[in-house]
Amino acid sequence: MHGEVLRTDRLTPSMVRVVLGGPGLAGFRPSTEADSYVNLAFPPAGAAYGPLFDPAEVKETLAKDWWPARRRLTVRRWDAAAGELTLDFVAHGDVGVAGAWALRAQPGDVLVMEGPSSGYHPDPTADWHLLVGDESALPAIAVALESLPAGARAVAVLVCDGPEHELALTTDADLDLRWVHRSPADPAPLPAAVEAARFPEGRAHAFVHGEADEIRDIRRHLLTERGLTRAQMSCSPYWRRTMTDEAWRAVKRDFVASMEGDA
Repeated sequence: MHGEVLRTDRLTPSMVRVVLGGPGLAGFRPSTEADSYVNLAFPPAGAAYGPLFDPAEVKETLAKDWWPARRRLTVRRWDAAAGELTLDFVAHGDVGVAGAWALRAQPGDVLVMEGPSSGYHPDPTADWHLLVGDESALPAIAVALESLPAGARAVAVLVCDGPEHELALTTDADLDLRWVHRSPADPAPLPAAVEAARFPEGRAHAFVHGEADEIRDIRRHLLTERGLTRAQMSCSPYWRRTMTDEAWRAVKRDFVASMEGDA
């Protein structure tokens, strides 16, 4: 499956929206989950194969150096009537793969993908919802908030690099939204912000995604200090501050297994 770039939009200094369309998305079957994602494939520079390729065939026939880099990205929106798929990319200049591609993307460019798959959806039986994350989690958190009905209660604790990086969020729910900003003196303020937050009464359902060490600290706090159970949480370490994307992908499974053993 593939989409063609229709247009792009710089939402914040660190977030780029790419809208895809074209006949290559004819087979797209959206998920109803908030954390619905696609697996994107980015060919390496100088690859002999063109922009349209089968990732499985490339892996079977070419050396590993020519395999496409794979990245998961949240489905921000699927417009079935228009046949348009919206993806929001975290971008930091030429650093990384997906964000750097989004910054360069031009109408007509092709993006190969598989999916979608899904995991998290706000529990409709929960008394309230906790949404915690950084820029990498914002697309999924935005979708989750938009899915909450009027009368639902939500607390969102979000971190970014400054006010200009804050993303506009909409919801019909009763939302307590708290942004915190990184600084040279405190590059990881999210765990402390969650620890300081006042939570509503009742049973919570939590979505906690972002930087690995921060997510682990927050998960441990929710388990040991706030009384949440593992079943009440979706916790995923998307990236790690001390590692490149590829290095992190190589050890992520072991990190998650260790994290699951906490508390």
